[in-house]
Amino acid sequence: MVQGLVHRMKRYVQVIASHNEDGQVTPLAIKWEDGRTFDIDYVKEARRATSLKVGGTGIRYLITVGGKDTYLFYENPKWFVEEKVVEMP
Repeated sequence: MVQGLVHRMKRYVQVIASHNEDGQVTPLAIKWEDGRTFDIDYVKEARRATSLKVGGTGIRYLITVGGKDTYLFYENPKWFVEEKVVEMP
């Protein structure tokens, strides 16, 4: 079995979020460009940070989707994820 190289790229996504009266934003689901929607099970952390893998600065949310942890970034006014891309040799 031949495995490809994995790298990351910035993928802008649509996010369904809740905004409370204090201005706090809580992401609830991510909608992928092909129409699939992934519910966010839990938001573990939200803080200002930079994506060292794909660049960009904003609010970094450590979220759980389908039992796995990942990062979601709010780079006002856009949202992005660090998408894994596999390149076959």
